[in-house]
Amino acid sequence: MSAATLATEPVVPIIDHKQPDSFAVETRGLTKRFGKRVAVDELDLRIPTGSVSGFVGQNGAGKTTTIRMLLGLVRATSGTGTVLGHPLGHSRAYLPRVGALIEGPTFYPALSGRENLMVLARLGGLRKERVDAALERVGLGGRGLDPFRTYSLGMRQRLGIAAALLPGPELLVLDEPTNGLDPHGIAEIRAMLRSFADEGMTVFVSSHLLAEIQQICEHLVVIETGRLLFQGGVDELLAARAPEMIVRTENLDDARRLLLLVKGTGRGARIVSENGSTSLEIAADCSWAGDLNRLAMANGITLVHLAERRSTLEEAFFEITRKDVKDNIGRGDLHRGAGGLGRRAGLLGEKGRQR
Repeated sequence: MSAATLATEPVVPIIDHKQPDSFAVETRGLTKRFGKRVAVDELDLRIPTGSVSGFVGQNGAGKTTTIRMLLGLVRATSGTGTVLGHPLGHSRAYLPRVGALIEGPTFYPALSGRENLMVLARLGGLRKERVDAALERVGLGGRGLDPFRTYSLGMRQRLGIAAALLPGPELLVLDEPTNGLDPHGIAEIRAMLRSFADEGMTVFVSSHLLAEIQQICEHLVVIETGRLLFQGGVDELLAARAPEMIVRTENLDDARRLLLLVKGTGRGARIVSENGSTSLEIAADCSWAGDLNRLAMANGITLVHLAERRSTLEEAFFEITRKDVKDNIGRGDLHRGAGGLGRRAGLLGEKGRQR
């Protein structure tokens, strides 16, 4: 089934009461200690209703522990919070409206995908009609009768998402749903998650792949060593990185002359590589392109390429973190809240599962 087809036939009814200022998840001072180790440290979360929110952090950052507290699987040491309007300590009140896939799907290998979901539906007291609807929605309608042991990794991930959809959730919590998938599988999962939010569902997805988070999510939560590093819109984080223009001249000598001319205007610039490269990175957005062209022309320099360089989420993260490190040297406190930043850099490699 194509990614476009996956965006049809909603499993849950469209929620009409979505409000832009409401939060599906909200916590204040959420803390979890295991002996002397602090796994989650005074975490203030605000996950907008109807959003696709990314939850990122390095190994041991506290993501899975946070998710387990939200689902009532682990009791918080201190702090308060609500999920779908109900207090964390009363998880029975909201769990019927939550779907979750945590730490990878686990099913009976000898049973078919459909049979596995039927078992879960019976245990949850859910209508069996939901099983076929969920299978169709994740693109497994034609493979539902095949044994689970014959499923590829991508199919297993999709079956796990189908299981999370069985209760018709308003909040969907997914832990690394694209882990190990090929580009086609990632694109299909991405289309599904986007369509869920379009129906009014809130999707809270944990991942270590910042490039994927950038394409899927409009809201982002970054934690490190259990503390909030950033919370807010993805666009907000990208905007924190200064824009750049990439310029290429006909030869290296012209690139070096242009470098001096640009620096003479007070703008930062550098040649990307001295090894035969004629490219410059200039600290300016495209609004300065006309002035740059005239400056080059007046000095007999021909520009063969000029473009604005868009920041990636990973670049923006490291940029804003480095700035915060400098701002917080000597301080014992951390900035928290929407847009709040932590004190230490270091997030993500592209390898390994992050927790």
